[in-house]
Amino acid sequence: MFDPLPNSKSNPKPSGYRTSNSETATGSEDTELLSRVGQGDENAMEDIFRRYGCAVYSVALRILHDTGQAEDVMQEIFLQLWRKPTAFVQGRGALGAWLVVVTRNRAIDLLRRRKLTDSVDDVVLASPINVADDAERNAMMEKVRGVLANLPQEQRKSLELAYFEGLTHTEIASRTGDPLGTVKTRIRQALITLRKAFEA
Repeated sequence: MFDPLPNSKSNPKPSGYRTSNSETATGSEDTELLSRVGQGDENAMEDIFRRYGCAVYSVALRILHDTGQAEDVMQEIFLQLWRKPTAFVQGRGALGAWLVVVTRNRAIDLLRRRKLTDSVDDVVLASPINVADDAERNAMMEKVRGVLANLPQEQRKSLELAYFEGLTHTEIASRTGDPLGTVKTRIRQALITLRKAFEA
């Protein structure tokens, strides 16, 4: 049975998103890999992990700030895909983007449960061991930071509260004192800017 966590430790270079034309996984390649996964092909599943493992881990780590929990989320996401590759609906975006969204939602759910149950003294300190490739993960995060740094301050703050602290639009409006509609507009505009930057 495919087990992403041991593979991630034995393979030091999960590539995550690949930005050059020669490295970008095409939709047809992902479709073929998913078809093979549906037939129980572990090699195909490992190929998917090598392509998107870094991105999945990085999103989970950015939200949770805990390498152990980020690894757990990463393992859950890829095991879910291994058991049910049909969960990804063809024609509704790229596989990598879908994995990132699923990871974000799973990590935020875990973060909210942790906030409800953990006291300050119970928070686990992050381990220095990183199963993702540092160079590629850092490059991706630097690109995100660069785009965020150029956003208007209000957009950046709203986006960070939503995606990195897991707050709802209503919670953001309550914290910032801004109208709910304004918060939604700022986040939508920030996401459009990010999308254009990564599509460029």
